Amino acid sequence: MSEPTIFSRIISGEIPATVVWQNERLIAFHDIAPRAALHLLVVPKTEEYENVTDLAAGNPALLAEMVATAATLAAEHANGDYRLVFNSGASAGQTVFHVHAHVLAGGLSEESLA
Repeated sequence: MSEPTIFSRIISGEIPATVVWQNERLIAFHDIAPRAALHLLVVPKTEEYENVTDLAAGNPALLAEMVATAATLAAEHANGDYRLVFNSGASAGQTVFHVHAHVLAGGLSEESLA
């Protein structure tokens, strides 16, 4: 059995995070290394899916809920305009292999454009 991801440890309360929203399936919290004025992570509470491709194939309804949640959070915490980023694979910048979406809005840094 593999070690729990940092996101699973946040979900369980083992690691603190600035949570802005959650329900029984998803959690959203501030990224600890923000790349924009608003940089939230939307994370499923299951470790079942490593990346967005796995999630799309295995549970498209959960992926749709993640996207809808991102839009709602951008409307609540920014002006409603946002960038939604899913990194898929190490060479694409994915560092936590527990599917998650980056919600970025306002004042994007150069690194967020890569």
